[in-house]
Amino acid sequence: MSKAPISRFPTPEIADLPEDIRARILAVQEKSGFVPNVFLVLARRPDEFRAFFAYHDALMDKPGNLTKAEREMIVVATSNANQCQYCVVAHGAILRIRAKDPLIADQVAVNYRKADIMDRQKAMLDFAMKVAFEAYAVDDADLEALSAQGFSEDDAWDIAAIAAFFGMSNRLANVANMRPNDEFYMMGRT
Repeated sequence: MSKAPISRFPTPEIADLPEDIRARILAVQEKSGFVPNVFLVLARRPDEFRAFFAYHDALMDKPGNLTKAEREMIVVATSNANQCQYCVVAHGAILRIRAKDPLIADQVAVNYRKADIMDRQKAMLDFAMKVAFEAYAVDDADLEALSAQGFSEDDAWDIAAIAAFFGMSNRLANVANMRPNDEFYMMGRT
C-alpha cells in the first residue's frame, strides 16, 4: 500500500530550496523530529512561505495577555469550523502540549462551548468565531464582552488577527488537500 501524497500540488525537495527556507525547515525537523507537511507544501512558493511564516510568528510567538495555549485554542476552534483537517490535527497537537492537557484539543475542536475551559477562554473563542464567520457584524458590544473578561483592545486585535490569518491558512490547506503528518496524532496525548 502506498502512502497518500501530502498535497495535491507538487512539493520541492528540501535540498533544492533557498538557504533561508531550507535552514528553517531543518531547524523545525531537528526540534520536532519530523518536517510538518505545511512547510513542504508552502515551500513551493518561497516568497509566500517567507511572508506566511513571518506573520504566523508575529501572531503566535509574541508575548502578551493571550497565552500560547489560548492562541492555539483559537486556531483549533476556527479551523474545525472551517473543516480544515490539517490545522485541527497539527494545532491540536500543539495545543495539547502547550496546555499540558491531553483532552483539551479534542474538546475545543468538537464544541468549545462544552470544553473544560475558563469562561474567559469561551468569550475569546466566541469572538474568534464571530470574526471567522461574521466579521462584518463585529461591534462595540463584542469588544465590551471581551473587556469584561479582562481582554484589552490589543488582545481583541490579536484574537481577530489569529482567526483571520488561520481562515486564510485553512482555505489554502483545504485547496491543497494537505495531509497532517501521522506524528501529530499522538503528540501531547500521553
